[in-house]
Amino acid sequence: MENRKMIITHDIEANLLAEIQELVPQWNIIAQRNPDAWLAHLNSAEIIVGWKKEISEALNSDSPLRWVQSWSAGVNSMPLKKMEEMNVILTSANGVHAYPISETIFALMLALTRNIHMYVKNQLNRKWHHSGLKLELHGKTIGIIGVGAIGLETAKIAKAFGMEVIGIRHSGNPEKNVDEMYLPKQLDEVLPRCDYVVVTLPLTSETSGLFGKEQFALMKTTSIFINIGRGAIVKENELISALSNGEIAGAGLDVFEKEPLNEDNPLWDMDNVIITPHTAGSTEHYAKRVLQDIFIPNLKAYCDGKVPSINLVDYKKGY
Repeated sequence: MENRKMIITHDIEANLLAEIQELVPQWNIIAQRNPDAWLAHLNSAEIIVGWKKEISEALNSDSPLRWVQSWSAGVNSMPLKKMEEMNVILTSANGVHAYPISETIFALMLALTRNIHMYVKNQLNRKWHHSGLKLELHGKTIGIIGVGAIGLETAKIAKAFGMEVIGIRHSGNPEKNVDEMYLPKQLDEVLPRCDYVVVTLPLTSETSGLFGKEQFALMKTTSIFINIGRGAIVKENELISALSNGEIAGAGLDVFEKEPLNEDNPLWDMDNVIITPHTAGSTEHYAKRVLQDIFIPNLKAYCDGKVPSINLVDYKKGY
């Protein structure tokens, strides 16, 4: 009988691979980033760690696939309906990004508040110029739209700056470091109060196009908008209009409707915008956190005949 098979679509350190192999010593584990190493094994893999477009193309009802561990927190790019029909267990990498993304959020907030991005441009041109610096972050109000692991870490850091923290989450349940918690339906009530609006939501049918001209019109003209969730949560043309017309002061954007961002997109040339190429979650500890904090504990449960419970995705909710 052929050994059970696991595909890991990333190059991982030898000690992590050994830790996984120790739990399933009889399994055949193919762990390589290069698709040529695992393409021929897609139709015989029981577990796949990481997701690539080639997997979607090979997915069929006869597959022995039983569990997919996403390498990212977002799973909206996967064929969720088909996976649900196949009874494939799906777990996400939610939680591994809390430190790097919260750091990116504050890097963007501070840079836009203290004009660091403009001073970098001035330095490149050997230009000594004040660039209109006047804002400060301390004591301001931050609205965190989507209080999960990233939102909670962001709220904790915000408190170090003496900020007032307003949160929005589905449950509405209170959290430490969040002064006031609201429901998603109360978004328009929250926006006029915020100096910083930080979007940390997943992309679902409910969040798609959530931010448009109506929402930007509700925000302060001095407010700064940060999106590290998903690009399609924002109606990009309406954001561009709000930035151009001075309806909001600036934006820090890590995600976009279309990625890579087109070279002719007006956002590139805006002095009140900082663009990062969907790298907010990048960190030296990424693989270790996905595997040791989520996948390996879940693998132990799976080997015991249990359903992996850490970051188990609800197909109905989409996250």
